[in-house]
Amino acid sequence: MMTVRTARMLARYNQWTDRLTFDAVAALPGDEATRPRVGLFKTMVHMLNHNYVIDRVFQAHLEGRAHGYGARNTPEPPALADLRRNQEALDEWYIGWADRLTPQAIDERVRFEYIGGGEGLLSRGEILMHLVNHHSYHRGFVAEMFYSAQHRPPTTDLTVFLRDVPLQLD
Repeated sequence: MMTVRTARMLARYNQWTDRLTFDAVAALPGDEATRPRVGLFKTMVHMLNHNYVIDRVFQAHLEGRAHGYGARNTPEPPALADLRRNQEALDEWYIGWADRLTPQAIDERVRFEYIGGGEGLLSRGEILMHLVNHHSYHRGFVAEMFYSAQHRPPTTDLTVFLRDVPLQLD
């Protein structure tokens, strides 16, 4: 069971990791961010776009509306600067959402349809936990792409966030 305080911390952690990741990707030389690589989503930007699309899908589920996506990513990603702006706005939305959560609302179950088919039923807290885990999972692929480009990815560990970022959650 997730608490409201934990939800607020995780929303801020996700925002922090996105900032670090986008900063690092934007600082890469040449076309490294868009250079095709081995993997499901062929570029760093396309991988980050997948995280954004899934965040938008679950935002719609949380708001009880249709999301309009027929796939878990778009055929082509937007430009990195546009994607970053969109992700930053969405991260702010999730922080505001977490800040408005009540102990009752965090456990409220949300029904939805998965893009690939099938019915979903998760609590609001479980949705947030999924999104944080989802970002971490796909950031791992981005990190691997950094290494294949002979660059070091940012350190995005939760423990580093908790050490370095002062939190006012109550």
